[in-house]
Amino acid sequence: MRNVDYMAVAEKAMKQIKKGAFLTVKAGEDLNTMTIGWATIGFVWRQPILMVAIRDSRHTFGIIEKAADFTVSVPLTDMHDAVMFCGTKSGRDVDKFKELNLKTADGRQVASPIIDTPGIHFECKIAYKAAMDPVHLIAEYEKLYPEKDYHTLYFGEIRECYETG
Repeated sequence: MRNVDYMAVAEKAMKQIKKGAFLTVKAGEDLNTMTIGWATIGFVWRQPILMVAIRDSRHTFGIIEKAADFTVSVPLTDMHDAVMFCGTKSGRDVDKFKELNLKTADGRQVASPIIDTPGIHFECKIAYKAAMDPVHLIAEYEKLYPEKDYHTLYFGEIRECYETG
């Protein structure tokens, strides 16, 4: 494990996130991981920020609403099947960790664990959240929400960023 500058790995991380990465969150005994394909890495409020979007219809939404933090694990090896599974199966119905034999490792700065796989890992404290208001969404993006299950945006202050091999 080696610490890395979040901006130095941002382009590499975003390239993989577009293909799928794991967002993992723990609140009390509740734990889930899901696939994300959208995120933003930047600098807000004088802090390094990773913003993720979660639809209120997702199982993870109920957990992150009770959590103080989350992690994003960006795999650097072929985990296509696991990413696809976690993007199509709900933690309400299946234990993804058991089904896929996914291992976790404790976060260094947050309660939520990372997925224990070679990759880039972001540990984030939730600094702000905002539910999307469709009134402010341009018409051409409305087609992304046929079920009207809009995202809530979670702005996570990056507390740790490191790469595992």
